Amino acid sequence: MTNPFSPSDIEVSPERAAELQREGAQVVDVREPYEVEAGRTPGSRHVELERLASQAPTIDRDRPVIFQCRLGVRSAMAAHAFRAAGYDAWSLAGGLVAWHERGLPLEPADGYVADH
Repeated sequence: MTNPFSPSDIEVSPERAAELQREGAQVVDVREPYEVEAGRTPGSRHVELERLASQAPTIDRDRPVIFQCRLGVRSAMAAHAFRAAGYDAWSLAGGLVAWHERGLPLEPADGYVADH
């Protein structure tokens, strides 16, 4: 039996996520407020994981959506749920840790990846 939560079919690399964002994909950060305040990807929207279901109608179904968190666990849960609901949903592989390790930008300029 195939693992329904296999990351390979739902994850995108940090580089691909940046490319998709440039092409118009939405980026939704599902981390806690203190984590987002420490550092976030430019252009991302913050919606805490616990508020995601109530905010679903505000996420555009006509554009890909990439969920992100610190390591990729919370974002994978979000991406699976949204994909099941008909969205073109993805999870940032390795989360913001991988994004930052690849030298991709954070906001603010002195931003960092907070511990969860």
